Amino acid sequence: MGDLYHDGNRELQRRFDTERLAARLEQSNTKAEIDERARAFIEGRDMFFLASVDADGHANCSYKGGEPGFVRVVDGQTLAFPSYDGNGMFLSMGNVLASGEVGLLFVDFAEQSRMRVNGRASIDFEDPLLEHYPGAQFVVRVKAREVFSNCPRYIHKLELVERSAFVPSAQGTTPIAEWKAGIAAGEHRDLLPADDPALVDPS
Repeated sequence: MGDLYHDGNRELQRRFDTERLAARLEQSNTKAEIDERARAFIEGRDMFFLASVDADGHANCSYKGGEPGFVRVVDGQTLAFPSYDGNGMFLSMGNVLASGEVGLLFVDFAEQSRMRVNGRASIDFEDPLLEHYPGAQFVVRVKAREVFSNCPRYIHKLELVERSAFVPSAQGTTPIAEWKAGIAAGEHRDLLPADDPALVDPS
């Protein structure tokens, strides 16, 4: 595990007199492996936020959702998650190919707790886990560099109303997104990939 803090972090720590606290938190709370507590927390989530950067250091943040357990801890340093069909821009996944640097934020809004995983991501179009992810285009694996939880006091307490019907599952057919159905039924249908389900079933 490398040094969690860079010059910018340390400048602010000095300004607000938090250097001692920050050093202690890095020592006691930051790990380079995914232990059993972290595994249970990560695999219990049905969503996370993914931060990525391109080759020029430009940042992007996206939301990733699925069924609970869609993020799997493969071993003590690696987690994996599926990439499902989106809008075709591949902003986050393109950044993975460009730099590989990612940060994942897992939040339990009901219990008001969170966990972060920073590391390097890679894409595998033939990953053996693909068979466990119906509807996935490929699998992303992240080798963890830092794993840590931190202060939850500003997490709003929320309750789940319902999960998205668009999350692919082995139990049924995934509905067609309304915006894609609109394109498929209109004059710009050629914008969609040739194998897009909306072209087969524009309803």
